[in-house]
Amino acid sequence: MKFFRRSFGLGVLALAGALAVPLSLSAPGTARGAAPARAQAAQGAIGLKGADPSVLRVGGTYIAVQSADGGIVVRQASSPDALASASPKKVWSDTGGRGEIWAPEIVRDGGRYYIYFSAGRGAAHRMYVISSAAPDTGYSAERKLALPDDKWAIDGTLFTFQGQRWFVWSGWAGDTNIEQNLYLARMSDPATPTGGRSVISQPRESWERVVGDPYINEAPEAVKDPDGQLHIVYSANGSWSDQYCLADLRLRGGGDPTYVWDWYKSNGCLFGSHRETMMAGWDPTLHVDGPGHHSFVLLDGDINTSPPAGSTFPLMFHAVAKGTPYAWENRQWYRGSFAWWGNTTYRRANVPGAETNTGWSLKFFE
Repeated sequence: MKFFRRSFGLGVLALAGALAVPLSLSAPGTARGAAPARAQAAQGAIGLKGADPSVLRVGGTYIAVQSADGGIVVRQASSPDALASASPKKVWSDTGGRGEIWAPEIVRDGGRYYIYFSAGRGAAHRMYVISSAAPDTGYSAERKLALPDDKWAIDGTLFTFQGQRWFVWSGWAGDTNIEQNLYLARMSDPATPTGGRSVISQPRESWERVVGDPYINEAPEAVKDPDGQLHIVYSANGSWSDQYCLADLRLRGGGDPTYVWDWYKSNGCLFGSHRETMMAGWDPTLHVDGPGHHSFVLLDGDINTSPPAGSTFPLMFHAVAKGTPYAWENRQWYRGSFAWWGNTTYRRANVPGAETNTGWSLKFFE
């Protein structure tokens, strides 16, 4: 299949209501990294070392999941900032020798908790799920998800859109590590895929091919905009590089989530640390390098509780403090926020369908 090339252009921007927090985006010409290193390191860092945050809110409790000590741990706290000091409770151990345990995602569906994670070594990585009636105890044994085509898969998560459950993940088209694409499949229940897989994004834009071998689209997270349209916000460029960033896929109004040409991609990074890869009108970070693999901290983890226009909402992401060497072992969890940004045009060329799509995008704040 031939995939599209998108032309770069400036979307028409309109502020989606008054923001509840000060913007931490730099103005054009502002020197990045001007603040003292200690202040920069403290900006938004919650004190939790590691990567791939997954956080949801149930009532007044924030629940986070992380891979650690050959298994998966859960933390609970009354605020995102308090998660680092909360005692981790191990809910699953790799007693079966599954291998590397990556990027667990906690989801609540029908009052039950599901943790999806990737396990394996090398090309053997596949998605697994455990479930429980409580967030931090009583989880079932792991069950491999029977994803269509049974190819390498990581960073999977569940969401419900217009009454249909979907599973979205990052994977390979075949059996070799050429590039990581984003795939979508229907789910008949939280543990059972049904039908085929549909590719919805490939890393084919110049700004998401700055760092590669392989080129990467990963860590997809669903959210619903104020008009009810579906977005998949994902990480692009290699996670081993400070070029790691967040970008957006927006489903057109009335579009089919399984049809790649009904998705419109932002014309650059929306949250990143390099100005040259940012979408026009979006500024790079001031305090961190390589922000990515985020979690929208939604009530019950449900995209139907996505925030309205005009408000900011909690965000968790991993990054490395400016002034610190960018390496996996230096990643830590950061608390930020996001808000909807209206009347934003995404542009593409030489593909089926309209070349432009105007709607909501997102602004991210450190």
